[in-house]
Amino acid sequence: MPIAIGSDDPRDPGCRALLERHLAFARATTPPEHIHALGVEELIDPAVTFFSARDDGDVVAVGAIKHLDEAHAELKSMHTRRELRGRGVGGAMVEHLLGYARSRGYRRVSLETGTMAEFAPARALYAGLGFVPCRPFADYSESPYSICMTLALGAEGT
Repeated sequence: MPIAIGSDDPRDPGCRALLERHLAFARATTPPEHIHALGVEELIDPAVTFFSARDDGDVVAVGAIKHLDEAHAELKSMHTRRELRGRGVGGAMVEHLLGYARSRGYRRVSLETGTMAEFAPARALYAGLGFVPCRPFADYSESPYSICMTLALGAEGT
């Protein structure tokens, strides 16, 4: 059965477990005052739409879109189970989130991720999908531990 991506509830036990892994990774690699990962309670905010990727019912990846304004959204809580990394699951999740953003009329999607070596695969994934570095947006500020990236969503669907 192929991996299915759809909207989900971050309180679902499988989603919650993967989000806990995501937060544990953030805590292990980033100074506490520079962690921007959202917890389950923050992901049920009406400004956030949460998605999971499931393989035969098991949650293998999660990701979310946070509404910033009518033209701008943010990718949040991107995490793929370690054993499935490098197999296209994370890329499929980002593509799904970008499709959702386009369907909602956003013209730009941005994200924040870490600068440490552990985040290099994530940065490469985002760059490979067309994201480019940008200045801090929303509530982010300049930090040696963070990089902000953005992607303009063109009218032709790019």
